[in-house]
Amino acid sequence: MVHDWMKNIKAIMDEGSPVCITLQNSTKGDVSEKLFCEIITDARYGKQSLITAQRCRVGKFILGKSRQPPVEYYFNSGRYLSYESAENAVLSLCRLEKEYGTLKIEPLSKNSTKFDLCILYLKPEKAMRIIQAMAYYNGATADIQTLGAASICSDCVAGTLNKGIGLSFGCKGSRKHSNYSSEEVPIGIRYDMLEKVERALGIIPGTFD
Repeated sequence: MVHDWMKNIKAIMDEGSPVCITLQNSTKGDVSEKLFCEIITDARYGKQSLITAQRCRVGKFILGKSRQPPVEYYFNSGRYLSYESAENAVLSLCRLEKEYGTLKIEPLSKNSTKFDLCILYLKPEKAMRIIQAMAYYNGATADIQTLGAASICSDCVAGTLNKGIGLSFGCKGSRKHSNYSSEEVPIGIRYDMLEKVERALGIIPGTFD
């Protein structure tokens, strides 16, 4: 069976599959009419996608397919006091720095190779256990930054590739359009961190032990 060594990580997610994302050099892929967060949700429930682009304007900027910061869009959203604060918000977001041609997005259950990161949707108690698993080795705190915006693309993809883990509370766009539960938070884990997390999850005490 594919990725049998990740049984603890798979078991910690109550519904659906962890989503694997692989940055590939190939330029042969689809231009999706869906938003990036919708494509991730599709993969959570079994669909594989290979995309060169997607519909979200913020996602295009975060994923390195546009150089135009979506400041006007953020300002017009009504979520920021001024144009300057909207600009500060946009410029504080993590962006993909690695060049690539396509994004391969698929459920862990259908992945058979190394990938760059995975995204899970977890109840807060389960997300806590991921953080505890990372702290098991050296007691270090997780360096988590979030803005309540661009949660899946910035926090869980670009931020995860930069820091190893990206815990988010979601954002208006992803919660509205991709319909994950209000009781769930998305979290990204970079591939090279997964083995340590998996091992620690099998060692640390349960929440109610």
